[in-house]
Amino acid sequence: MGKKYDFEYIVIGSGPAGSAAATCLTKAKKHVAIVEGRFFGGSNINTRNIPFDVALDFSHTYRKLLSLPEFKNQDLSFSLPTAVSHQLQVILNCGGNNQNLFKAAGVSCISGYANFLDNNTIAVNNQKYTAKYFIIATGAKLRTLEISGVDQVNYLTPETAIKAHRLPKVVVIVGGGSTGCEIATYYAELGTKVIILESSSRLLPHEDKESSDAVTNYFTRELGVMVLTNSKVVAIEQDNPIKRVIFVNNRAEKMIRTDCVVLATGSQPALDLGLENAGIKYKNSGIIVDRYFETSAKNIYAIGDCLGKESSTEIADYEGTLLANNLIKKTKNPADYHGFVRLTNTNPTLVTIGFSEDDLIRRDRKYKTAVVPFSEIFVSKIYNSPYGFVKLISDKANRLIGACIFAPHAELLSSELALAIRHNLPIIEIASTPHLINNYNYAIKLAAKKLLAQK
Repeated sequence: MGKKYDFEYIVIGSGPAGSAAATCLTKAKKHVAIVEGRFFGGSNINTRNIPFDVALDFSHTYRKLLSLPEFKNQDLSFSLPTAVSHQLQVILNCGGNNQNLFKAAGVSCISGYANFLDNNTIAVNNQKYTAKYFIIATGAKLRTLEISGVDQVNYLTPETAIKAHRLPKVVVIVGGGSTGCEIATYYAELGTKVIILESSSRLLPHEDKESSDAVTNYFTRELGVMVLTNSKVVAIEQDNPIKRVIFVNNRAEKMIRTDCVVLATGSQPALDLGLENAGIKYKNSGIIVDRYFETSAKNIYAIGDCLGKESSTEIADYEGTLLANNLIKKTKNPADYHGFVRLTNTNPTLVTIGFSEDDLIRRDRKYKTAVVPFSEIFVSKIYNSPYGFVKLISDKANRLIGACIFAPHAELLSSELALAIRHNLPIIEIASTPHLINNYNYAIKLAAKKLLAQK
């Protein structure tokens, strides 16, 4: 008789990766428990995607109203506490921190932080639980930089920045990546003076230069955001109620006084769960897995942000579903990441799909690009939207392998290109597909035609 376990599977982490795996396994009649140390449902629902979407929808709408001539000279005041309250209500409506959704699906819920005792046992709140298999989906946490004095300063995180009940007069955002740019958009659209300090040579350093330049131009010209690149923050000092941010720019030390600091310094895998006790190999950059998400402990798997790779809610959900199906069907299907969309919810919105130029240069792959600015199509005149572009990247066989869109609601234009990249469609299929002329997606058709015209 085999060894008896409390559960067949224990999933550690209830975000999109863990939730997808747990619910799929439960539907297949597996005995599953899920462990969550903070909010059930994870960061997507509780702290990141959904609350950010609600907050940014509010700021985008307010900014849009201010720009309309019909509302000129009108007093368009707002109640920030009411807006934050609405945000929290939406989180609840979407199932935020709701164990009952898991229990209704047949998943047992365990509240607390897990710590491995061995490869079949974890401890949670001084209670032991055993399982035949484990799936680690602990996600990521805020990356803390070596900034002197940061522990003595009342700073905001991305999570708390969009839940603040009072607007600061000036906010300094440390970090100009996707999250930093979204927070900058939120505060600037609501009327706060925003300063971004980015250590790289440009905003959004992981995106193509066209994308970085477009967002920077919009920030500086339309929102009045001060963008300081090549600026490494070395210290933050509290001088109530003012904070001093000290940074190095072009080898010179400089200082900014502000009443609010937001650390948008990126994330790092959440790995503090006794991985050594279970024989799981990892680096500070993430848990080490094979192509099928198996760790060095053969009964333990890892998915999502804890791997330290580029991730998103959609990728995490995909990995959780793929792993669960492989375990249920005893198959070994590797992940296929072609066609996933990376989104930055500025206004206009930036999306990137597939390879960037930097990706292709690193891989020494030949490629072609075509860019169509919206100034070349009617829609920019119709909606008075001069900012934005579509960029397509193809391989030497004229198949789409990458794309960038900077446009209002660019995410609504992304599915066509994600489909093309996912299924290796030739560019001619896009160029020959009818597109609405008076719409932003007409630029996709024109960019495809430009690619075909290149030798």
